[in-house]
Amino acid sequence: MMFAWVLIAVVAGALAQRLAGLGFGLLVSPVLVVLLGPFDGVMIINLCGATSSLLILSRVWRDVHWRRYLGLALAAVAGVLPGAWLASNVPEAPLEICIGVLLIFALLASQRLTRSTWHASGPVPLVSLGFSSGLMNAAAGVGGPAITAYAIATRWEQKSFSATLQPYFVTTGLTSLVSKYVLSGGHVPALEGWQWLGILAAMITGIVAGDLLTGRVRPGAVRGIVVAIAYLGAVSTLAKGFVELAAA
Repeated sequence: MMFAWVLIAVVAGALAQRLAGLGFGLLVSPVLVVLLGPFDGVMIINLCGATSSLLILSRVWRDVHWRRYLGLALAAVAGVLPGAWLASNVPEAPLEICIGVLLIFALLASQRLTRSTWHASGPVPLVSLGFSSGLMNAAAGVGGPAITAYAIATRWEQKSFSATLQPYFVTTGLTSLVSKYVLSGGHVPALEGWQWLGILAAMITGIVAGDLLTGRVRPGAVRGIVVAIAYLGAVSTLAKGFVELAAA
């Protein structure tokens, strides 16, 4: 039953990723952290997020802004290492609390920027928000809000932004996964072969469903649902961490 909830979350995350360009980590991170623990849960999110973005990339390839991708990816990779170190060395309960706090902070910051008239340009916002995204992706599996903040601040056109996120998430997901594997001494989530196949099938199901709904559902509406669910998940993760910390 627990694994069924994992599959449902993966389908929903892949669907949101296909429709809105992001949302996989925001939707899936709280569920997998609560069900599988913060380290294993985020490792699986990194792998699945990279895989789902790779599958989506073939559909949006011609809209990718490769120059912006390169700048953001380089900044994000610099943030991955400290994030991977936190994920590998912080005990489970405090790590869950950190993930919950990071989720809430990132969501509040990106929403605040949505209502702002501030317009950013130049390398400073690109490097700082790219670095933050990489750190949060490695530590919590949620690199999307920081990059969304960059897109809002620079008034990045939605179609190009959504497409460029796909190679970006492939890069940050794989570098986060490799960094944590090395820093943890070769730890791998203890899932059986059929469970990995089930997760892959769930991702493909979500992407195909997103293909069918593309053009029929507004990306803004999808993002609103993703944010609402992400807030609920962040609070649940935070509460679980505090309960485990109090019981220790």
